[in-house]
Amino acid sequence: MTSQTTYASYPSLKERSIFITGGASGIGESLVRHFSSQGSRVAFVDIAEEAGRALAEAIGTEGNTPPLFLPCDLRDIEALKAAIAQASAEIGPISVLCNNAGNDDHHRVEDVDVGYWDDRMAVNLRHQFFAAQAVIPQMRALGGGSVINFGSITWMVGDPDCCAYVTAKAAITGMTRALAREFGPYNIRVNCLVPGWVMTKRQIELWLTPEAEAQIDQRQCLPGRLQTDDIARMALFLASDDSRMCTSQQFIVDAGWV
Repeated sequence: MTSQTTYASYPSLKERSIFITGGASGIGESLVRHFSSQGSRVAFVDIAEEAGRALAEAIGTEGNTPPLFLPCDLRDIEALKAAIAQASAEIGPISVLCNNAGNDDHHRVEDVDVGYWDDRMAVNLRHQFFAAQAVIPQMRALGGGSVINFGSITWMVGDPDCCAYVTAKAAITGMTRALAREFGPYNIRVNCLVPGWVMTKRQIELWLTPEAEAQIDQRQCLPGRLQTDDIARMALFLASDDSRMCTSQQFIVDAGWV
């Protein structure tokens, strides 16, 4: 594979309204850019207001329709619902939800108290359910839609230094299957996109040590490093009509780690 590779475009995504959580950086930023380049109408939320506004402006200067950025702390469910309502009013009823936001803060089990545990569930799990709850009526009215919940391979491998995060990510799989079963009759597809170790700026700065590099080389089947674009391209497929019969599944993009 060379740098000249041309990736897929999806006609069904043109003018489709997309709502993305945690879109200001990392995987979320790549999602915003990729959906915008497909001609989708994109709205995204993030707690990082400066980065979110800068991204929206940058995409506009690159020739694509600027996405709608709405600052939001997803621990505030009422603020999240208000953001979804504003987004649908401005870009149209939401037909694709990317439940991307999360934070893999590391911790020792003995240091976790009830407040920290509840905060980790709020940051990594709770908002995914309530975002889906808010958009599903819009999808039903449209005749269908796609919910993409973002998981992680951490719960499959049992990473030892982020138990609360691992628990939340495991729960997303169960939630995905329950939502898919309940709303499938309305042509609403619900899947879980499961990234491996993606080389975001945060991951590189915090945890990519020489020992970690060696672990990646040992565990992945494929050489190289996972990039945010690798995850975004799978999200495009799951959002598009090309995946119309895919639901209640996990789609793992990890270069063969698990």
